[in-house]
Amino acid sequence: METESEPYVRLSTLRQLHQVVADLNTARSMADTLQTVADGVVAGLNYQLAAVNLVRPDGDLVVAAFAGDAAAEALITGRVGSREAWERRLAMAVPWGDLRFIPYTEGWVLMDDDVPQWHTDGPAPRFEDEWHPHDRLYAPMYASGTGRELLGVISVDRPRNGRHPGPWGQEALQMYASQSAIAISNARLRSNMQRALVRLEREQQALRASEESFRQAFEYAPSGMAIAELGGDQHGRLLRTNDALCRLLGRPSSVMRRYSFADLVHPEDIGTLLRTSAEGGRVELRLARRDGTYVWVSLRNSVVADAADGPRFLLTHVEDIEERKRHELQLAHRASHDALTGLPNSAELRSRLSARICERPAHTGSYQGPGPDAAAYGTGYEQVAEAPGYDGRPEYEHEHEHGFGFEPAGGGAYDHHVHLVAPAGGETDDGTKGLAVLFCDLDGFKSINDRFGHHTGDAVLIEVARRLTTGVRDGDTVARLGGDEFVVLADGLGAADAADLAVRLRNAIIPPIRVDGRAVRVGASFGIGWAECGMTVEEVLNSADQRMYVEKRSRSKVQRRAG
Repeated sequence: METESEPYVRLSTLRQLHQVVADLNTARSMADTLQTVADGVVAGLNYQLAAVNLVRPDGDLVVAAFAGDAAAEALITGRVGSREAWERRLAMAVPWGDLRFIPYTEGWVLMDDDVPQWHTDGPAPRFEDEWHPHDRLYAPMYASGTGRELLGVISVDRPRNGRHPGPWGQEALQMYASQSAIAISNARLRSNMQRALVRLEREQQALRASEESFRQAFEYAPSGMAIAELGGDQHGRLLRTNDALCRLLGRPSSVMRRYSFADLVHPEDIGTLLRTSAEGGRVELRLARRDGTYVWVSLRNSVVADAADGPRFLLTHVEDIEERKRHELQLAHRASHDALTGLPNSAELRSRLSARICERPAHTGSYQGPGPDAAAYGTGYEQVAEAPGYDGRPEYEHEHEHGFGFEPAGGGAYDHHVHLVAPAGGETDDGTKGLAVLFCDLDGFKSINDRFGHHTGDAVLIEVARRLTTGVRDGDTVARLGGDEFVVLADGLGAADAADLAVRLRNAIIPPIRVDGRAVRVGASFGIGWAECGMTVEEVLNSADQRMYVEKRSRSKVQRRAG
């Protein structure tokens, strides 16, 4: 079971990965790009050493960039390893997805080949996944397309935690290698385009040859390219687009000439486009396809003038980043959701609660924790199950001033914050609506794990998560706090509504759950707390937790027995 801190580690790694990937696009030359790739491994992926081995025109690989150790950099930068030796290493390595790993027990046979290497001796590993100085981990970089042309290999060493990377670390390195390959390809493309532009400006006598060179670089570029008007009444109108851009947007070149990028951009991104500078401007936004869908792209602008300083044009490089955006969303989801049930995890639950409460109390006085009326929220559910006005879609299903549309962590404060207040304690409902926090602990779950194994226990948790999610509204949150503990956040409830909701959810959990042909049962104890401005997130959760234990103790062990 993952530790509570792991989602925070993943979020931190994700932020670092996003930053170093963004840095790849700021390099101005091929040399800068290669050094940025090496520096990014050390700065963002937590390895102490990294080398970028680039494929030369003759097929051999040269150490083009190194990061992490000045002595090692001086020793091996510029040295060349034969293609044959590299292919032998990649072939004998253990595949980790697209990565290749050679353990120290196998790598001794490579000590005498001509691949440049830097290593130190060290003792045998003390545990199974401890990193050894002679371990080798490679991340091949391939050009985009069906041919999978090898562009180079990133070699890494000395992970800062001293361990072999797990699935999360392997995926991060693999994704970084993929983005590095795109950055290197783009650097080559930009270099070719810059040379073509220089020839257009300086070689008046060879103008036609230069135009042909530019045309081929433009037309056959693997990424989208466009030339647009710069200035005048037709500013921004597309004059010419290459096949790659036409295929990306599903429109023929004759149709593309009717538009500008402002006509094709997603309405939410128009402001971003208008703020992008013509010279050197770079932006990520969505462009419309012919079928009405949108694709994420990266636009990079350059200003072009003819040799006679005549009409100026805007050259735009359009890169498809849909796959990267999808990976970013997947990684963000994994960092904020429970891997077993798919529910928001503890970190995401706390983030959502934090977004709803502020430090200033909504009324005079301060929160003192659960008081004498605590049991009023944790007992007596059965008596209110048929409460008037609660028919499964209760009266709290109406529009609220700020609803329950949680902003992501770091999204900023509400422009018009409405303070959360809690209904008064006691058995009577004073009509106050608030944000109810239902703390759920399963009864009898441990015995299922002990008797039938963790496979059955996991299946029970998945089914309980499904039943809880089915039993709440679309705007409510069901989160797994850890183990067999769940938390439900439901906005706009009165005291009676919350108690009735707890009864319905408990009744949904109680029916037998079939796993591998066997019927098992669990019970559930619920405690109801209330999120209120002036409280901390931990105070809110502790309040509901304590009331859950009050409710659990109020029922006999026989009543709570399940499984």
